[in-house]
Amino acid sequence: MDNYQTLAISQDARGVVSLELNLPDKRNALSAQMISELTHFAETVEDRDCARVVVMSGRGKVFCAGGDLGWMKQQIEADRETRMVEARKLACMLRALNEMPLPLIGRIHKGAFGGGVGIACVCDVELGNCPRCRATAFCINTTACTCPASFGLISPSTKPTMVSKGLRTMSNTPVVTRIAPSPTGYMHIGTARTALFSWLYARARGGKFLLRIEDTDRERSTPEATDAIIKGMTWLGLDWDGDAVSQFERADRHAEVANEMLAQGTAYKCFATQDEIQAFRDAAKAEGKSTLYRSPWRDADPADHPDLPFVVRVKAPREGVTIIQDKVQGDVTIRNDQLDDMVILRSDGTPTYMLAVVVDDHDMGVTHVIRGDDHLNNAARQMTIYHAMGWPVPVYAHIPLIFGPDGKKLSKRHGATGVEEYQTMGYPASGMRNYLARLGWSHGDDEFFSDTQAMEWFDLDGIGKSPSRFDFKKLDNICGQHIAATEDAALLQEIEHFLGATGQDQLSEEQKTRLSAGMYCLKERAKTYPELLEKAHFALTSRPVTPDEKATKNLDSVSRGILSELTPQLQNASWSRDTLEGIIQATAEAHDTKLGKLAGPLRAALAGRSVTPSVFDMMLVLGREETVARLQDAAP
Repeated sequence: MDNYQTLAISQDARGVVSLELNLPDKRNALSAQMISELTHFAETVEDRDCARVVVMSGRGKVFCAGGDLGWMKQQIEADRETRMVEARKLACMLRALNEMPLPLIGRIHKGAFGGGVGIACVCDVELGNCPRCRATAFCINTTACTCPASFGLISPSTKPTMVSKGLRTMSNTPVVTRIAPSPTGYMHIGTARTALFSWLYARARGGKFLLRIEDTDRERSTPEATDAIIKGMTWLGLDWDGDAVSQFERADRHAEVANEMLAQGTAYKCFATQDEIQAFRDAAKAEGKSTLYRSPWRDADPADHPDLPFVVRVKAPREGVTIIQDKVQGDVTIRNDQLDDMVILRSDGTPTYMLAVVVDDHDMGVTHVIRGDDHLNNAARQMTIYHAMGWPVPVYAHIPLIFGPDGKKLSKRHGATGVEEYQTMGYPASGMRNYLARLGWSHGDDEFFSDTQAMEWFDLDGIGKSPSRFDFKKLDNICGQHIAATEDAALLQEIEHFLGATGQDQLSEEQKTRLSAGMYCLKERAKTYPELLEKAHFALTSRPVTPDEKATKNLDSVSRGILSELTPQLQNASWSRDTLEGIIQATAEAHDTKLGKLAGPLRAALAGRSVTPSVFDMMLVLGREETVARLQDAAP
């Protein structure tokens, strides 16, 4: 049993409850039993905002504090009658002491700890006396302590745990999400869905949505691919805050962090050659052991370093577990002995992706990382950098991939996979947003909804764990509903954008007028803009109308004769649906035929097509003059 003594449980003028412990001289270790004691103390104080532990030893004073769980419970052993008037939010939860990774005990990291895990030497800077912030709680400006006190480490018998809650709770921090595609090809529909989820989550909470181009792969990254990402995001209506960030241009900052980790001792120089690494793995494989490389340079004395090229590796924890607390996948536990000391800086001084993504997310203030579950394993490795730097770990949400109708990963064999392709095919952006949101996320049985409703309803809890299957029929159905629900003026504008994006001729003023007038009979059943434009061919074409092959079959000599008879009757008729139906019905009866029999010749004459909107709708949209002229052109 550890030889330590509980001195007192007290409460100061600010209402902060303290538990003081005394450690024997020359012993400054937070052991498993002490952690248990601190945790027990934390659990007796319902409001960990107002609890702290001060550990006294012959080598200095160490404190940690609880945070962020509500109001104080009155039943405190040392002061049962004291009622808290106001709870102060201090630095960290006591129970999180048992979740601290090894590198955090024994040093203080720069930056704000906030409401997560923290431990600080305050032998020189007492509470409330910080010369920089005059903190009355945990001084968030404290830098590495250089006094002789230093700190002990968790005893070897204690297995440290890293958790993705990070060093401070981010639930009260303004939401910042991001999408970080690589410009190595087209923008995949899966990337678009991830961007949509991130956009919805941020916009609904008054937060920021950022765009970062991860262009560190200089051989594969192209300006054209970057342009495709920008265009795809713009077409989908996923606006981002600020300028798009180039990861490559931040390489100096990434290297700076790697060097800072070297200085802190949370990373090290590795001089092993590729041949040596391969020899290690070959030997391990032959012995049936793990081939995870264990560098002999991890704990080497810098004085023994040779004058040779080296890479920089992070010191990953080797005991205990890492728990990724994922909003979609739940708690994912990974044994730390399965984590490698990954390279963060190459021998040429360039940073690796794994370092760059963490540094960028931290510097950009990202609070929530929403990405594909193929990155789930990366989270555990990236957390080693967060913890090594004392940075808050963002909230993770790893969403399942998108499969094709056959249950296999969506690929070209299933059809279009690039965002730009769907724009070219004429799907409305609002319909794509609706369908992609519904692809893996649900709000009850709602299938069709607006952006406003999506923002109101969307939450990470609604995302399923299983892969979604891309269903083109459902996409068509949803997009058709959005086209039908769009205001005529807005729909006309979207069609003009579609024509411009696909390099087609813009509409003339006369065509715009006719198209607008005909929207009521055009947009109800169209699934895409090309479908709508095909239905609107009668309004967009000009005289003389040239019938296609099928329509030409309806214009025989008999039909042309009937059209010739109709023309004078229409010239002086009242231009209303009832009048037009009456005239054509009477003409059909005069020729001992049905109204439907005249529809074919009329469609051929007015539109040059065999499939069109209602004959009467076309006549009303075209007007008397144009209708009569087209019928005269088709008559003998």
